[in-house]
Amino acid sequence: MIAYAITDPKTLDFTTLQRDLEHFSKHASMIVYRDKATQNYEKNAIYFLSKAKNFDAVLLHSDYLLAKKLGAKGVHLKSTQFEDIAKAKRLGLFVVISTHTQEEVAKAQALGADMVTFSPIFSTPNKGFPVGVDRLKHVVNSVSIPVIALGGIVTQNQIDACVKAGAKGFASIRYFER
Repeated sequence: MIAYAITDPKTLDFTTLQRDLEHFSKHASMIVYRDKATQNYEKNAIYFLSKAKNFDAVLLHSDYLLAKKLGAKGVHLKSTQFEDIAKAKRLGLFVVISTHTQEEVAKAQALGADMVTFSPIFSTPNKGFPVGVDRLKHVVNSVSIPVIALGGIVTQNQIDACVKAGAKGFASIRYFER
């Protein structure tokens, strides 16, 4: 099962980066550096990548050119970046893209994405109405690429429900805050 940590300024502090990454690595096999507000994304990404050695995969958020330049394993694209899937794949990157509908999941697969996050499964702040595990199961059964459950996942029971529905794993911000 893939346990995918999505960082944000609430869960990752560059003054305690090594400690924070050690905490994440106890629970996650994959991690993405995501910070939509910083003016220092490239500088922080360089430092993040130099310290994030305990993960099977380290990705950068949305900037596939920077991911390639800095030697990240891949990129996690936003749901508005479907046109960037092929570009990132041509650069040899592992590509994850955020999806919210069955049609988007199918499109991501057709365009060559390696994996998708599908959300929101459970209630989560500012992310719309949760689709639930039954919808997740339906989506998982409609494609052959790995589907990672995302959205409102904060307990082991929720993780278990997503895996039972067929998800290859889960992604979360808040689950990894512990």
